[in-house]
Amino acid sequence: MITRGLTKRFGRIVAVDGLDLRVRRGELYGFLGPNGAGKSTTLRMLCGILEPTDGEGRVLGIDLRRDPERVKSAIGYMSQRFSLYDDLTVEENLTFYARVYMVPRADRPARIQTMLRLGDLVGYPRQLAGQLSGGYRQRLALTCALVHGPRLVFLDEPTAGVDPVSRRTFWAVVRRLADAGTTVLMTTHYMDEAELCDTLGFIYQGRLIAHGSPAEIKAKTFDRPVIELQPVDARAAADVLADWDAVEEVVRAGARVRLIAARRDLPVAAVREYLAAHGVAVEWVNEVEPNVEDLFVSFVDRERKARVREQLRALEPGRR
Repeated sequence: MITRGLTKRFGRIVAVDGLDLRVRRGELYGFLGPNGAGKSTTLRMLCGILEPTDGEGRVLGIDLRRDPERVKSAIGYMSQRFSLYDDLTVEENLTFYARVYMVPRADRPARIQTMLRLGDLVGYPRQLAGQLSGGYRQRLALTCALVHGPRLVFLDEPTAGVDPVSRRTFWAVVRRLADAGTTVLMTTHYMDEAELCDTLGFIYQGRLIAHGSPAEIKAKTFDRPVIELQPVDARAAADVLADWDAVEEVVRAGARVRLIAARRDLPVAAVREYLAAHGVAVEWVNEVEPNVEDLFVSFVDRERKARVREQLRALEPGRR
């Protein structure tokens, strides 16, 4: 899959701005970005659902603008809401999508049995979809998107709202699909999931601002220290550090505080000294490896982070 200058405008609003994207066969590609960044709009264009305003793209060798209907029939698509028919059984949902995707009649029974096994749904063929738990609905939605054996599948925040065990099971299936040669492009808000992708693309305000494997992005685009500490008072430490111009972002995680430095040369000792000067004691301070969440946060503009910080402070007792 490849796009060049892919753009979508809604009136004066530019939802996707000149997107250049390349996804290789058998790749598990994670598409990250805050709400409103353009992720879902991009997916809908790549699926042939939305017509681009400008630019071009080819999906499985098919021209997005000239033949969007052919794109729709060639790919699999799993939406955020799962697109299931609650008054149909598991087997009936699979049969319906097999017909929609024009799976030959003679091949349908075997294909549906394969999907039931893939989704661990063998014991539920006559269960109404509306009576399934969130995790099983998720698996059914995935198998419906795969029933015709597409070489490329799009997953739009597929694990939102399901429990951690179901998320892990789902990811095991997706990883197996990619390893078998199916190309998977998915959006997610879960940073631990993003770490499992072969390649990541960060989209912000409609533009692709970083692209590569998690390790490549860390090495090429993230050159500032990430420091973790355990202060005696985590809240006080976070407040003090948030006002320091040497710090770009501060995140509290229980009794610990994690910060992203605003410059390359911020030593661990300087953090300890700064907090001590402001009356905050620290048990330990260490520089740590950045994770995908650190990258994600660092790519969001400082103005937005400042607004979020002020919103959080407005909730504090004594500031209302």
